[in-house]
Amino acid sequence: MANLKDIKKRIGSVKNTQQITKAMKMVSAAKLRRAQEAVVAARPYANKMQDVLSGLAQRNTESEHPLLETREKKRALIVIMTADRGLCGGFNSSIAKAAEAFVQEKTEGFDEYSVRIIGRKGKEALKNRPNIVIDKVYENLTGNITYATASLLGREIVEDYIDGQFDGVFMIYNHFFSVLNQEVTTTQLLPINPQLSEEQGYVADYIYEPSCDEVLGSILPKYIEVQIFRALLESVASEQGARMSSMDSASKNAAEMIDKLTLQYNRARQAAITSELMEIISGAESIK
Repeated sequence: MANLKDIKKRIGSVKNTQQITKAMKMVSAAKLRRAQEAVVAARPYANKMQDVLSGLAQRNTESEHPLLETREKKRALIVIMTADRGLCGGFNSSIAKAAEAFVQEKTEGFDEYSVRIIGRKGKEALKNRPNIVIDKVYENLTGNITYATASLLGREIVEDYIDGQFDGVFMIYNHFFSVLNQEVTTTQLLPINPQLSEEQGYVADYIYEPSCDEVLGSILPKYIEVQIFRALLESVASEQGARMSSMDSASKNAAEMIDKLTLQYNRARQAAITSELMEIISGAESIK
């Protein structure tokens, strides 16, 4: 049995860890509130953008815009969104596993796959995988998500697609539902496949100025930026929710461990006192 000093030292270490996990939970709760508000605010705009784009594309079926062009499936780009920090449960590992499965199973039937990673943890999880070709890595982007960040990412992806470097672009990220529920989601970013959202089941009629083609050419790149922006916000909210849940579980586990160690300490202390009493009694008996 461990001595009293070792047990007491271990109880102190677990209490210090518990204080850290409780603090991290509170920080994540504050960040989650702001991230959740941003996601809720961005979703209606993204859905409306999708409806407008669908109406434009479906009424202009003769458009030859490159972002609508379906090409031969040779090389695909997968954009995955992870975190720069850990301690958030299975948030990062689930994205890495989904990306690896996407490549191994040749989902969507492309010949080659490249991965563009947002977040340091995604790079760490996939850098040594022999079947993963990492195209680019972006770090320290998720700390403060702005539309300007999504716009730069979107423009870069659009330029690479128009230049013919990729024949399809997909995003893998965590969709935020609640603190306890984040779902790994895979969406096709390019070529754009116009579909009406669930809120709108009809195609609206518009008056175009200067022309439908010019409006479509202007709104398509903007649509990519909006979808990336929304996915980044979903990912950040999911990260904070996962970290909050993970730190809450860690705090509870620490409390249980403290209770067990305290019980062990009391038993060891009682055994030590009993041993000392037995020695005293034995000594007194020997004197008689």
